[in-house]
Amino acid sequence: MPVSYRDIAADLRQQISEGRYMPGDKLPMLTELQAQYGAGYQTVRSAISLLEQEGLVVAVRRRGTIVRERPEKRRITRSRQVFRDEIGYYFDPTAQPWVALVPPTLRWGIVPVDLAGLMGLPTGSEVLVRDRVMGDPESRKPKQLATSYLPADLARGTRLAEADTGHGGIYDRLEEMGHRPLRWSEGVSARMPSPEEAEALNLPADVGVPLLRVVRVTTSANGEVVELNDTRMSAEEFEIGYSIRRHASARLADDDGDADDDR
Repeated sequence: MPVSYRDIAADLRQQISEGRYMPGDKLPMLTELQAQYGAGYQTVRSAISLLEQEGLVVAVRRRGTIVRERPEKRRITRSRQVFRDEIGYYFDPTAQPWVALVPPTLRWGIVPVDLAGLMGLPTGSEVLVRDRVMGDPESRKPKQLATSYLPADLARGTRLAEADTGHGGIYDRLEEMGHRPLRWSEGVSARMPSPEEAEALNLPADVGVPLLRVVRVTTSANGEVVELNDTRMSAEEFEIGYSIRRHASARLADDDGDADDDR
């Protein structure tokens, strides 16, 4: 049975995974791969294209197909807690030192269709949109895009709609407006970036690097959604981590019945 391009890609992928081809190494030429796998040119070309789409290799002019250097992943630990420092609330110790690399942009717009339900708003509702590019203050390298959506009738005419919302940011202003204590919930997903997002995060243009997406919903004491934060970062550079605790139903057989220490 003739070898398929998926078979060739799977074999090369495994060799890259096992370190037989290291980052920076050059894969054999297409003609060499044709002879190695007994396959036609188009079959081999399709296999290499598949690896390019997966972000494992990149075609470099006059050099050939090179195994990509991939950044070491940093873990974003979601400890299901909200923290506070001298600046205000924050949700991730890894991102605590990051700052806005450019002034935030503000605009009045329509809530995205996929977020309207989470905000409890009808499709087409007006919202205040606050966009920020967050990153390392020393290297000035962008790390994440953070977009806040606030209901228009809540934000209009308040300091929430100003570029500088003051000490503590929008969360302090919301609590001062009578929405305390704020509560938060979040979900994690992934998607491909738009061209604008890829450019803002300096993602490679020739490789499909997905976004890691954390959507956090802020509610007031009465359950009203007062803000939704949509944070996006490179899924190649970051991963979500959390601790796993033993539930009472998973007690060891010789447990004395006190499972609190395992939670």
